[in-house]
Amino acid sequence: MPEALAPPSPAALRACMARFATGVTVVTYDGEDSPRGATMNSFTSVSADPPLVLISVAHRARCHDQLLDRPFCVNILGAEQEPLARQFAGGPGAAEPRWTAGARVPRLDNPLAWVECEPWRAYDGGDHTLVLGRVTDLGHRDGDALTYAWSRFGTLAESADGIEHLF
Repeated sequence: MPEALAPPSPAALRACMARFATGVTVVTYDGEDSPRGATMNSFTSVSADPPLVLISVAHRARCHDQLLDRPFCVNILGAEQEPLARQFAGGPGAAEPRWTAGARVPRLDNPLAWVECEPWRAYDGGDHTLVLGRVTDLGHRDGDALTYAWSRFGTLAESADGIEHLF
């Protein structure tokens, strides 16, 4: 039997995974006294039937416990919304959020796309919890996407020829 290899260090894993370009989301929810949110790029579609998405939430994140038991909205950010990503990540260059009036779950005003969810299941994922949300509503608009790779924000231009017809 081959000898077991030592796992890579957290820093080596982060450096490797930084090469994987992702979109940028802000996951929003009702806080104790006001709408709250957290910038996340660990988000994916899981199932069409039932409609499920997954977010990965660090155990140390302030939003961790709230996202396990209350509805949330995944706001997929447009290229012009980098200041919002910074705001909800607690970084420099922040912008004060505007909220969509009348939304069932707190939702940012005018994201590139949004996915409202009810908590469905949660699984241990090491130093994160994998939260599956059952999609209850969604929407989108045209525009360029905000991306994150190499530990930097970037932009992906909207394509004239999408692949939506394949799904």
